[in-house]
Amino acid sequence: MSLTVYAPASMGNVGVGFDLLGAALAPIDGSLLGDTVTIVEGESGIELAVKGPWAEKLPQDAKENIVYQCAEFFLSSLAQQQKSDKGIVMTLSKELPVGSGLGSSASSVVAALYGLNEYFDCPFDDHRLLELMGEFEGKISGSIHYDNVAPSFLGAMQLMLNADGHICQSIPVFEDWYWVVAYPGISLSTAKMRQLMPEEYAKATAIDFGRHLSAFVHASYSKNESLALAVLKDVLAEPYRAQAIPGYLAAREALNELGMMATGISGSGPTLFSVTKDLAVAEQAKALLEKQYLTQDGGFAHICKIDTQGSRRLD
Repeated sequence: MSLTVYAPASMGNVGVGFDLLGAALAPIDGSLLGDTVTIVEGESGIELAVKGPWAEKLPQDAKENIVYQCAEFFLSSLAQQQKSDKGIVMTLSKELPVGSGLGSSASSVVAALYGLNEYFDCPFDDHRLLELMGEFEGKISGSIHYDNVAPSFLGAMQLMLNADGHICQSIPVFEDWYWVVAYPGISLSTAKMRQLMPEEYAKATAIDFGRHLSAFVHASYSKNESLALAVLKDVLAEPYRAQAIPGYLAAREALNELGMMATGISGSGPTLFSVTKDLAVAEQAKALLEKQYLTQDGGFAHICKIDTQGSRRLD
C-alpha cells in the first residue's frame, strides 16, 4: 500500500484572534502551499527521507525530525490496540519554510499524523487526532495551541474553543475576500517571537482584545463586512512584534496606500497577510510585496482564498 497526503499552510491568529483563530490557505493559481507526506510499507521499524526546497533546514538526524517522532508515537499507540509487524517508509516533502509564520511545523505534523491514521485504517477519530497534532506542534513552538494545526487538518477558518469536549469550530468566511500572503525569505523562531510579548496586559487591552474577537466572529456570521474589517486588528502581539520583522511597517503602510482593506502578521511572522475584495488590487499588492518585502532567496507571495478542504489524500 502507498499513500500521499497534503496539509495546507495556515495563518495563525488572523490578527484579531491571538492563539484562538486560524485559517487554512489555498493559492488561487491552484498550486499547493503546504507539506506532503508519502507512506509505503517497509520491512520493519520507521524510515524517514526528507526532500523539498526546505529540507536542509530540518535536523539531519531523522530521529530528531518531528515527523519521525509522530510515527514513533503512532506505532507505539497502535501496538497497544492491534498487533502489527509492518514497518513504514515515510517521505516528507518540506514545501513550507521553517519559522515563516505559515504553520510550517503544523503542516508537517498534520500531514504525518493524518497520513499515518489513513494508512492504518483510522484507529483514531478526528478529535483524538487533533489532540495529538496540538501536542506535537507544541513541542516545536513551545506551547500547545491549535490555531495552525486545526485549520491545516480541518480546513476553513477555525475558532478555538477548548470547552465542553470541543477543541474548535469553523466559522463563516467572507468568500469574496482575497488574502495576499508574503514571506520575505527570513526565518523567525515562534518561541522567541512569543517572548517579545509582555507577561501581563492592561485591563483596557484585554477588553479590546475580547471586544475585537467577539465582534469579528459576530460579523463573520452576520456577513457584516465593514464591522469585520473595523475590528480586524491585533492589540496583543503586533505592537510588540512589528519592529522585529524587517520591512513590515513600511509594507503595511504601502499596502494601505494601495487600497488593501486590512493587513496583519500571519502567525508570529515574518509572513504578512493583506485583504482585499478586488483581484486587480490583490495582484498589485502581490507585485508590490515581491519588489519591496521579499528580501532573501526563497521568499514568495501568493494570492489566496481560504482552503475549505484541509488535509487530504493526493494519491
